[in-house]
Amino acid sequence: MKRQLVAGAVLLGAVAAGAVAGLLLVAPSGPDPEPRPSPVPSPTTESPAPPGADVAAVNVVAKAIADAITRHDSAAYGKLTCRPQTAEALTALQRTWDAAGEVTATLPKPPDIRGESATVVVHVEGAAGLKNTPFPLHRIDGRWCVPG
Repeated sequence: MKRQLVAGAVLLGAVAAGAVAGLLLVAPSGPDPEPRPSPVPSPTTESPAPPGADVAAVNVVAKAIADAITRHDSAAYGKLTCRPQTAEALTALQRTWDAAGEVTATLPKPPDIRGESATVVVHVEGAAGLKNTPFPLHRIDGRWCVPG
């Protein structure tokens, strides 16, 4: 039994000595190196500005969304979607808008365009209060539209 304990202690000592020696071999010597400053992104790494045609097209769709909401015109809104809407979906939207009463919809800021996608924020005010709603847009076959 004593032999096993002695053998175990010797083995444990050898493992510990090996670990310490390994740490000494891989640990850097001398003072810590000075931290390197993180690279500052250059202006060329930013996304390029969207083409003027995209900005104009997205603005047209954004204004049409705001106009459809203000006029409670679900049929006009349906023409702005990427896929044709069912009659049931447009009827439900019309009921929601009619129940809201008179509202005004405006565009509080320019659209955010990123490649084939954009987001426009529509600010709606009415008797029930006010709300800023982001509308995602996608460019499909050269046409900007509301997905869904």
